[in-house]
Amino acid sequence: MNKNRYLKSIPNVISSFRILLIFPILLLIYYAEFRLALFLFLVAGISDALDGFLAKRFNWRTRIGALLDPVADKLLVAGTFIILAWLNLIPLWLATVVVSRDIIIALGVFIYSFVYEPFEGDATRISKINTFLELLYVLMILSSSAFSLPTISIINFIGSAVFVTVIISGMDYIMSWLRRVRAQKINN
Repeated sequence: MNKNRYLKSIPNVISSFRILLIFPILLLIYYAEFRLALFLFLVAGISDALDGFLAKRFNWRTRIGALLDPVADKLLVAGTFIILAWLNLIPLWLATVVVSRDIIIALGVFIYSFVYEPFEGDATRISKINTFLELLYVLMILSSSAFSLPTISIINFIGSAVFVTVIISGMDYIMSWLRRVRAQKINN
């Protein structure tokens, strides 16, 4: 019994580790230590895949894990987009769109949970694609800054895909919340 409880907490420990990596990554980017920042960012990305795999594969899902994992993702993405825009390594407008979407989603979850019931639900497919593209974009920016690879055209293509998926996933979340609110009003 105790062993299973400890095993179930492994994804939460991994998500917490990812949160702890954010500050050093941002600091390394700020001081133009792009190779080490890239390495830690890769570790953070791998940890994201690993905690999700373990939680699903072994059914090690917990309520705290359902909160920690997306918070870790949002903090990593928002933090890196903000610092990269601050350093003029990515367009300010793209960072603004990405961070604004995350703020809107967080506010939507908070308001829904306050007014109706605790918000429960998994990320949508388009949201998962968006998060993957955001992480890939940051990875490419760091790689370009460290090693001059990939080319600017590839980076711009991925940046465009980030913009498109941010808009689509943002609209998808808004439509989903409207459906939930409508269902709540019908049920009450």
